[in-house]
Amino acid sequence: MSDPHRPDDRPTNRLAHASSPYLRQHAHNPVDWYPWGDEALDRAEALQRPILLSVGYAACHWCHVMEHESFSDAATAAFMNEHFVAVKVDREERPDLDAVYMSAVQAFTGGHGGWPMTLFLMPDGRPFLGGTYFPPEPRHGMPSFRQVMAQAIHLFTEDTDRRDELAEAVTEHVASREVVPELRGAPSRDWLAAVAGAASGLFDSERGGFGGAPKFPPHGTLAALLAHHATAGDADASTMAVETLDAMARGGMNDVLGGGFARYSVDADWLVPHFEKMLYDNAQLIPLYVDAWRMTGAARMARVARETVGWMLRDARGPEGAFYASEDADSEGEEGRYYVWTPAQLDAVLGADGPAMARLLGVTPRGTFEHGTSVLRLERPEEDLPADLRARWHHARPLLLAARGARVRPGTDIKRITAWNALAVRALAVAGAALDEPAWVDQAVRTARFLRDEATVDGRLQRIWTEHQVHVPGFLDDHAFLVLALVDLAEATLDVTWLRHALDLARTTLDLFWDEAGGTALYVGRDATTPLATPRKLVGGAEPSGNGVLAWALARLAVLCDRPDLGAVADRILDAYAPFAARAPMAVGYESLAWAWRQAPVREVGLVLPHAGADTAPMRRAIEAAATPFRAVAAVVAGQVPEELPWMADRPALDGAVTAYVCERGACQAPTTDPAQVTALLSTR
Repeated sequence: MSDPHRPDDRPTNRLAHASSPYLRQHAHNPVDWYPWGDEALDRAEALQRPILLSVGYAACHWCHVMEHESFSDAATAAFMNEHFVAVKVDREERPDLDAVYMSAVQAFTGGHGGWPMTLFLMPDGRPFLGGTYFPPEPRHGMPSFRQVMAQAIHLFTEDTDRRDELAEAVTEHVASREVVPELRGAPSRDWLAAVAGAASGLFDSERGGFGGAPKFPPHGTLAALLAHHATAGDADASTMAVETLDAMARGGMNDVLGGGFARYSVDADWLVPHFEKMLYDNAQLIPLYVDAWRMTGAARMARVARETVGWMLRDARGPEGAFYASEDADSEGEEGRYYVWTPAQLDAVLGADGPAMARLLGVTPRGTFEHGTSVLRLERPEEDLPADLRARWHHARPLLLAARGARVRPGTDIKRITAWNALAVRALAVAGAALDEPAWVDQAVRTARFLRDEATVDGRLQRIWTEHQVHVPGFLDDHAFLVLALVDLAEATLDVTWLRHALDLARTTLDLFWDEAGGTALYVGRDATTPLATPRKLVGGAEPSGNGVLAWALARLAVLCDRPDLGAVADRILDAYAPFAARAPMAVGYESLAWAWRQAPVREVGLVLPHAGADTAPMRRAIEAAATPFRAVAAVVAGQVPEELPWMADRPALDGAVTAYVCERGACQAPTTDPAQVTALLSTR
């Protein structure tokens, strides 16, 4: 990362005025960087030079390493400037470019990818050589960056037949990756069960999680396991989900002082994290801990959800009410420096309590991380600690948090990404409703209004918002994630305004992205283009796939608004996922929820209010007390049924009280004004 303590009068390049904080981190490089765009492509064409494309993101540790080692080096920069047109891309700002060029990198490397991504392109954007991080000198079997650049120059200027052969083959490979696969064999009969079956073969029964190191939070798999237990009573699914959530919460990924989860664990024991904190990870984990709390009643699950929300509201929220993209792993040039401790540092803050807290938090003289430092972790949930030790921990925690706050903080990528803010809206709405925190629901409303009013330009939802007011047209995930979030917000607030907005945005999403021939949505809207191929990004990873979330959102809207046409679109998308569900079910965790919404019994809960402003809180608590993932909730005032909720027509409020109608596929139980009866009806499988 560029050193913020260096003088501000250093020369700058074109990236000084970029909208992306990641690009601005490279503004003082001696490299003659261009942002992606016509100017760079035209320059490469005019000079007949190859493009050196470097893709990364602000919280990427190895991106910072390469920036320091190579892009800040005057001799390396001079070589780049002489032979290439150098282009920097923020993968979070242009995920479409990241998707197609990552496919190219994987073709060059035999399936390996990562960031920073380094490619060499023809002036028309076709790649002929690529990889990821390259060191300044040959190291661990890797060529140096200078050697790779020399190879690229040789290919481009001398071995042109080989260059053209590579460019053509890789371009064809990238295009082939965007074709919807055909189903071979019988489709899975129960997608949730298929996910659970595949997960059981990889489950680490000793340490939680699936497979070995590194371990990432398996958001979609955990969501499917919790749903499968709720619908089928599968005890193994419950065990895998709960033990993994517990392991993540106990391990170093979870910031026990300030809340929030780091990106992943570098080891199989969940001890040492890669310290960057991403909004999308935390926003996906909050509903999972809430669902686990609903299922188990365990206070520790609710606590972790609360602490994670606390980090979002304290450290990740912008003044306008939207949320920042990420916090860096590095500070003062070292990864993790902000978060790790030594016994002496604990003693300096806590005095006589230092040794006890060192034992509790796993801080050892030798250290569990680098340079004799240790990552804080709680070996046991605080609820399981002896009362005296728990009291001492509660006393120590704010003192340690305050002391840590005096350190140099990691950098924050302050751009607001629509898709990730939509995940945050959903997290706050779900958690606020379940844990009876109306302020969180209010924050979800505030963020949703921001996305509607400030992140929408001339009716077009945008991908990025920063103080620089530079926008990128929104992609599929920006739209799909927001549709789903608005459904959850409508249920948390019982405000039909958000349901109406969800329906409008769903219509806009299909108009912009739907590909009738492929039976899925494309990732890039009709009003934009991406070189090499138009990506679909069918398979999600750290973030859910846009198509999977769109199917989930449409399936829920189909039930909530009695819209079979939207359900039919969800079915088309799920047909495209059938090959993945059959061959690699753990890749379709979230998609399996959409499938279940189309197949499993769904409870429709309609609340009829005797008058506007009637107190719905008792009924809401009753609904939230039932651990069912497949239920749709709406409220109307008697005699004032909006067109979006036709199934609520002609239903009275009994005895002047809030009345609940619990239905399943149009067949309703007797209406009731008793909240306990509502919980019982929803809890029956």
